[in-house]
Amino acid sequence: MSTDELRLLALRWLIEPQPERKAEGVRQLREAWLRGSIALDTEIDLVATTGIGEQQAIPGRPSRPELVPPLGVRRRAMHTVEGRAVLIHALAHIEFNAINLALDALWRFAGMPAAYYTDWLQVAQEEAYHFTLVAAHLVTLGFEYGDFPAHNSLWEMVERTQGDVLARMALVPRTMEARGLDATPAMRAKLAQAGDHAAAAILDIILRDEIGHVAVGNTWFGYLCRERDLEPLTCYADLATQFRAPRMRAPFNLEARRAAGFSEAELQVLLSSEAGQGRLG
Repeated sequence: MSTDELRLLALRWLIEPQPERKAEGVRQLREAWLRGSIALDTEIDLVATTGIGEQQAIPGRPSRPELVPPLGVRRRAMHTVEGRAVLIHALAHIEFNAINLALDALWRFAGMPAAYYTDWLQVAQEEAYHFTLVAAHLVTLGFEYGDFPAHNSLWEMVERTQGDVLARMALVPRTMEARGLDATPAMRAKLAQAGDHAAAAILDIILRDEIGHVAVGNTWFGYLCRERDLEPLTCYADLATQFRAPRMRAPFNLEARRAAGFSEAELQVLLSSEAGQGRLG
């Protein structure tokens, strides 16, 4: 198999531990793809042929930040520079993990249409851009990525769903990442109120792009449900239970969720289940 193949190169950057090198590599990868200088093999089972999971840690990550349980992450007081830096650092960690989850969706699952892989390549490139913006802003506050502890719940769901692309589409982009659509407006407001308008502007970019990323998850979840003759609402509920998806909590950014392709039926379940604490992404 040629080393100039998209999914194999996605794997190469997934196992890269250095964040800035990973982000730049992904940017160059998409540029090369758009130039037409990279092939795509949708059928080869790279998990079996590379044996990479047995040889090297996935994903590649730096030695810092220290990974702790979610409750071990520091509280984020907005009235100090360090408090704002803690929040920005948490955002940088999310974006770093988001690069990895897009690359993992690209390389891991064979047999999908070509558009699936090009969609996830675009997502990876945009997540790399987000990470670069956030990490650079963190430096202006006197800190850098790795300076504070972070939690790993997003990647834990990626690992749980590594055996089935349907579960991955249901529970990572349209559940874990969709939570970001809900959380971003309040986060942006806090940063703007604290006077960090540069960070608020970065969050505007992230929210705009994340709507598209969640939409990619919705597109391919719908495609797979049709391919497997599954009813989406029932399928999602079953997967959420099977894979222990987090419960969704209000408030919900319904406008962003609609823009990302959630149906009115899905939103109604979200709003009605357990007074807004149901299991619908």
